[in-house]
Amino acid sequence: MTTLPNNGPNIGPNIGPDTDSAAAEAVLDRELKGLIADVLGLDAGQAEAFGPESGLFGHLPELDSMAVAGLLTEMEDRLGIVIEDDDVDGAMLETYGALLAFARAKLDPR
Repeated sequence: MTTLPNNGPNIGPNIGPDTDSAAAEAVLDRELKGLIADVLGLDAGQAEAFGPESGLFGHLPELDSMAVAGLLTEMEDRLGIVIEDDDVDGAMLETYGALLAFARAKLDPR
């Protein structure tokens, strides 16, 4: 049985053991693109067009060092994760795919 998102903050509980991986990935992808658009003030369509190789830090002028702090804080709030200082590096912010993989790993308790 798939747990459906409630479209509210903290999607972490909506991606659990009963959620199939494709549905969980879709929920996470949608939420991450939405929070990037919100934090950076991007058009929703621009964020929706992000693919795994879409450049983020160094490619989007809106994503400067100050915006990174806001993005990470919003990820913690909306995804229900904790991001430690040691978790943050340039590679995780280089592409959308890398950021998605980081978020996915934070949500996976294994």
